[in-house]
Amino acid sequence: MGAVIGEILPLALGVAISPIPVIAAILMLLSPKARVTSVGFLLGWVIGIVAAVTVFTLLSSVLPEEDPDASRPIRGVVQLVLGLLLFLLAFGQWRKRPKAGEDAALPKWMRAIDTVTFPVALGLGFLLSAVNPKNLIMAAGAGTDIGSGALSAGSTIVVVVVYTLIAASTVLVPVLGYLVASNRLRGPLDALRGWLAQENAVIMAVLLLVIGVSMIGKGIGSF
Repeated sequence: MGAVIGEILPLALGVAISPIPVIAAILMLLSPKARVTSVGFLLGWVIGIVAAVTVFTLLSSVLPEEDPDASRPIRGVVQLVLGLLLFLLAFGQWRKRPKAGEDAALPKWMRAIDTVTFPVALGLGFLLSAVNPKNLIMAAGAGTDIGSGALSAGSTIVVVVVYTLIAASTVLVPVLGYLVASNRLRGPLDALRGWLAQENAVIMAVLLLVIGVSMIGKGIGSF
């Protein structure tokens, strides 16, 4: 189990270090309905992460069993494809980076955050975690590692929980922190939102490139 956790850690961090959902959560925390919408967004975010990694874990677990000392071509091909997709996403993010002196453009839906209700926040959190292409690739990589790890049901659940906690941590921490000490965190959260918005493309490009290299390395090692 420890080896599998070690393999999924970079992927979980890849989901966690996603500026857009963190910015969305911060905007909700700074909105008039902060407590209601932020909790809804957090729940949707966590449910989406669990759903995505569970689906890919189940799909991976039905692949034919292989000799652990032999090559694993199916797993290798999957990891190579995922690594190449991460490279493409990294290139796309790099091209979106704002030019010197230019403000970063955020999605239009963020301008309507103040009017978001609990169900909408829940659905938005789910979509950003479970349907987002980058997160799906991370979940597919983690699910491949978990499903092919020959773990017991209990160990699989533990690994999924670890993956979820790490992947959701960057949304979980500010939401819980705000619920405990809202007045103290408004200023720092607003400053963090501005920095993440400006550096979003560069952060994601570097992150996706690093994880893509790691994924391709795993794929080559499976042959």
